[in-house]
Amino acid sequence: MVALFLRLESSMPKPMTRAAIAEFYAILSKGKPAPETELVYTDPYTLLVAVTLSAQATDIGVNKATARLFPVANTPAQIVALGEEKLGEYIRTIGLWRNKAKNVIKLSQMLLDEYDGEVPDSREALEKLPGVGRKTANVVCNVAFKQPTIAVDTHIFRVGNRTGLAIGKDVLAVEKRLEKVTPSEYMMDAHHWLILHGRYICKAIGDPVCWRCPVAHLCNYTKKTPEGGFPKKKAKKATKKVAKKSQRKSQKKTTKKMAHKPPLKTTNKAGS
Repeated sequence: MVALFLRLESSMPKPMTRAAIAEFYAILSKGKPAPETELVYTDPYTLLVAVTLSAQATDIGVNKATARLFPVANTPAQIVALGEEKLGEYIRTIGLWRNKAKNVIKLSQMLLDEYDGEVPDSREALEKLPGVGRKTANVVCNVAFKQPTIAVDTHIFRVGNRTGLAIGKDVLAVEKRLEKVTPSEYMMDAHHWLILHGRYICKAIGDPVCWRCPVAHLCNYTKKTPEGGFPKKKAKKATKKVAKKSQRKSQKKTTKKMAHKPPLKTTNKAGS
């Protein structure tokens, strides 16, 4: 992941200082004092399902699917009873829906078999569930059980590396760095502030809106975009000289082709 990011961003910035990091979080916290996940859920189980479905999908897309699914089935027993095929009908608009349907059925059955239908509150236990990785486990621990975890997705990975807040070669390295440099008073909500900042301000390559970023003065990203973005480079027009040269080449090719064509045969008709 970092190799791709390096190619796209050209060069990594210098690490942000501890003082700058504290100010960075202070500004983001004032802008959104009580940040929340944009996924719609009602309890730890529906949150777990929604986050599992959100891999390589948008929260908006997941919310549309769960708005149809959860009124029908919103407990492990109900999802298992629904079955893989029926579940697939509700989530088929989401990327990788077939595999996700299998995993949601399996994790639901595992919750029934090993946890009496309850969602465990430890990252280690959550990661043992089918289809649940470290990021999903961290989200559930943070949102459902109010634990100070940071779930690093593509948005947070980008923000951490681009700004200099937490530079790392992979998501785990960025997560560990964020845990180390984030002031304790901001740990609980750091995940939400960073993901929202990456989703709406510090967006992907060529698209960050640095000109309206509240923490731009602390960010070590050197290629900050001005309002309206950078002007697009105009395509160079071919000069008359180049055009004439191209025309001469085309004429030569045509002449060469004609020279290799056999002469037309004529037939003498009787009595002519």
